[in-house]
Amino acid sequence: MGLLIHFLFLFLCLFQSILCQAKEFISIDCGGTRNYTDPSTGLAWISDTGILSHGKSVEVENSNGDLLQYQRRRDFPIDSKKYCYTLSTKERRRVYVKEMIIRAPSNFIDVCLCCATTGSPFISTLELRPLNLSMYATDFEDSFYLKVAARVNFGAPSKEAIRYPDDPYDRIWDSDIDRRQNYLVGVAAGTERINTSKNIEIKTREYPPVKVMQTAVVGTEGMLSYRLNLEDFPAHARAYAYFAEIEDLGVNETRKFKLKQPYMPDYNNAVVNIAENANGSYTLYEPSYMNVSMDFVLSFSFVKTKDSTRGPLLNAIEISKYVEIASKTDQQDVNVLNALRSLLAEIVLTSGGDPCVPAHWEWVTCSPTMPPRITKIVLSGKNMNSKIPSELKSMEGLTELWLDSNSLTGPIPEMNNLVNLKIVHLENNRLTGPLPSYLGSLPSLRELYVQNNSLSGEIPPALLTGNIIFNYEGNPGLSQGAKHKARYKLILGISAGVLAILFVLFLGSLLLLCNLRTKTSFKKIDDKGDSLRTSNKPSTAYSIARGGHLMDEGGAYNIPLFDIEEATNNFSKKIGKGSFGPVYYGKMKDGKEVAVKIMADSSSHGTQQFVTEVALLSRIHHRNLVPLIGYCEEEYQRMLVYEYMHNGTLRDHINDSANQKHIDWVARLYIAEDAAKGLEYLHTGCNPSIIHRDVKTSNILLDINMRAKVSDFGLSRQAEEDLTHISSVARGTVGYLDPE
Repeated sequence: MGLLIHFLFLFLCLFQSILCQAKEFISIDCGGTRNYTDPSTGLAWISDTGILSHGKSVEVENSNGDLLQYQRRRDFPIDSKKYCYTLSTKERRRVYVKEMIIRAPSNFIDVCLCCATTGSPFISTLELRPLNLSMYATDFEDSFYLKVAARVNFGAPSKEAIRYPDDPYDRIWDSDIDRRQNYLVGVAAGTERINTSKNIEIKTREYPPVKVMQTAVVGTEGMLSYRLNLEDFPAHARAYAYFAEIEDLGVNETRKFKLKQPYMPDYNNAVVNIAENANGSYTLYEPSYMNVSMDFVLSFSFVKTKDSTRGPLLNAIEISKYVEIASKTDQQDVNVLNALRSLLAEIVLTSGGDPCVPAHWEWVTCSPTMPPRITKIVLSGKNMNSKIPSELKSMEGLTELWLDSNSLTGPIPEMNNLVNLKIVHLENNRLTGPLPSYLGSLPSLRELYVQNNSLSGEIPPALLTGNIIFNYEGNPGLSQGAKHKARYKLILGISAGVLAILFVLFLGSLLLLCNLRTKTSFKKIDDKGDSLRTSNKPSTAYSIARGGHLMDEGGAYNIPLFDIEEATNNFSKKIGKGSFGPVYYGKMKDGKEVAVKIMADSSSHGTQQFVTEVALLSRIHHRNLVPLIGYCEEEYQRMLVYEYMHNGTLRDHINDSANQKHIDWVARLYIAEDAAKGLEYLHTGCNPSIIHRDVKTSNILLDINMRAKVSDFGLSRQAEEDLTHISSVARGTVGYLDPE
């Protein structure tokens, strides 16, 4: 009685596991017109109507018997576009889609038909089956997925394949008596088929079905050999052999054998003793070959050892090809596009798969780089009625953003990282709040359209300089600042004064000419009284005001001294001191926190350092370089205004100061990587390249998220492409100079 209850308990547990597994199955009848349950498997099938808006449903002539899922199909156009199904799953879970085993990159998987230029593209069914986390794990799954090439059930009782519900994961195990031409041939003499009705213990990593393990082939004459055709080979593969002793061996009987073919030095010498390897009969032994090279025709054989009384035995094999995962669009860009897709059902139905590879979505443009970056988004007139996703700030490759003629609400989000942004269309929406000041400091911005919204507040002065095409009509709450108006009055006043002086000079010239005509003698004019006086303010060859070229760089902008004094509360909070001078904390009118450096050195060298810092940081922008917001050169004062780094310098933290956060080794690794990326950009991403010459822990700053940014470029130098002589003059801190 107790045994019966135990067996019933095991059966119910297995049955419940199968049911739970089946609930996560996705079975799509492509082209089907209704949902139904397959009577042979009990699996629920759904129609793809409503899942995909493209293609057309077509009835299949001479369909596959009574299987409902093969009575219709979905045909697609012959074009270069991409048509995708989106299947929900769990991130990092391994699933197989039509016998391809992949690790889910997120909580969904896209399966796409793309770039059909010939033939008649169609799909009949699409099935997704989740696997346990440990199943089919490989060391290479970040870069390769597994495509099943063969899964063979040896000793099968019929030609029918075994799948769900016999296999809870619905893997398809082909029969070894499948009569496909040249599929499985070259069977060794003396090969016999055996089976058992006893239960097999299958608790290995891959959990093959018991029904498959209850059959096998044995080589009664000491050898098992086969030839198997592998489609799309030669290739590197992951191979599994499944052995379970399903014969009762006598006391003095043994079954020992070796792999003879293919020749693999690491495996050929290993002796298989199933009962010993598996710790008993009727227990599965599952050796696997992680990465082996196989030809199109695989010849494999097992031979018994000299001291074995029984020939080799084989229950099943499984061979999967490693297929490289194509380069994908930068994940940060993908996350933003998915946020945009979620705002509009139409986009979801027409956009799937990777945004750029192998064909881009209709509403995006991609860069040719690897991985691709999104350079243009066009969603004009799509009836979007939510806020602009804040995630846009991570799309550093974006050059054009078209979100006009929607019903977007809320403020314009922070996008100050978009240093490549050239054209922004936000007109004809319902946006509110002020125009962010960062818009005036985006280095590449050339066109900004915000007309017909409900924006309010003062317009950032940098947008009114004429360097940017700027349209803000239809925003009654927007106004030009008082200082900007005064500047125009001053310019007009000066212009009027100049015109008056020119007019007086013109009249004087006429009178002089008349006087010359009537007089024969000339009076000498005293030139000293007519000379114009120049400013007594000392100037240098490095003056920013005189050259003007730094403003043309388009990055940092001139901040009036009054604004800096107000932001720093008259320099009341000192937060550091470096070779450049003291550093003060400040907060601008728009709420942006800043660090203000005041140059202590008024010599020509200090002035050059100031100009170098502004010049370099005005033209380079990278997430791992401290951004320069602006500068001030007023009343003999020279200041640099940077974005405030909340966690100070790396030096503060590695000295284990009691007032600083402790950083573990993983965090240190991220900081080192961030600093390296910043330096790499200086060396390889700038033209001409830039050599920092003062890299040390006090010049590596940490933001609010403990991500590192390289600072202090006053001692940097540019490397010309045709430079044949490198200066050996030491600059920076001794001990922190790179060998180059």
